[in-house]
Amino acid sequence: MNFNPRQLKLIDVVRERGSVTVEQLAEELSVTLQTVRRDVQRLAESGTLTRFHGGVRVPSSTTENIAHLQRQSLHAEGKARIAKAVAAEVPDGCSLILNIGTTTEAIAEALLRHSGLRVITNNLNVAAILCQNPGFEVIVAGGVVRARDRGIVGEAAVDFIRQFKVDIALIGISGIESDGSLRDYDYREVKVAQTIIEHAREVWLAADSSKFNRPAMVEAATLAQIDRLFTDAPPPAPFPQLLEEAGVRLDICKH
Repeated sequence: MNFNPRQLKLIDVVRERGSVTVEQLAEELSVTLQTVRRDVQRLAESGTLTRFHGGVRVPSSTTENIAHLQRQSLHAEGKARIAKAVAAEVPDGCSLILNIGTTTEAIAEALLRHSGLRVITNNLNVAAILCQNPGFEVIVAGGVVRARDRGIVGEAAVDFIRQFKVDIALIGISGIESDGSLRDYDYREVKVAQTIIEHAREVWLAADSSKFNRPAMVEAATLAQIDRLFTDAPPPAPFPQLLEEAGVRLDICKH
């Protein structure tokens, strides 16, 4: 199907950000909301993009995440801002759990100048990053290592994490749906994430704006189980209301 230059630019914007509201697209493209809605309708009908209430996103599977190397490059600037903001709030000398994900890996990099951290992780990439600081104690969960992203999953990892109670869990997630559920693709990874949430005094979720309205198959938690959400742009409706109702502190990381 042939698209005009404006529609091609719209596609590029959505692919770069993962998901965008109609209002953001109208501002980005300097056109009216009606024009954007018509373009979105055509692109959705062609299968190029997927619509959700109030916006559009890249088509995605509910059963399989995109490749780890591709995720590292997607939304890298937003993840860097999130990581910087999270690290600024983490006190020296505290205990943490970091789970699987490219955002938590960015957070690990941002934490390297801290002192006296005790960190448990089921992410070998996170462990390798944090081991660069000799003042940290880094504890790696046992279990099955997924070759594609070096995440550790399975019952052995769950049993290992159950031994601990940490000050803060710093977690990433694949998608946040409009019912307030936090979702991921691998049920084994979800089991570990659920255990991490249960064994932390505070839970901080780090999720760039592409994660809103992104579908995934397995429910890991709900917003009600989160204390703080760090993201790189104001969430679209209905998420501000959901966050307020759940008592989640929202941190929008702009710098």
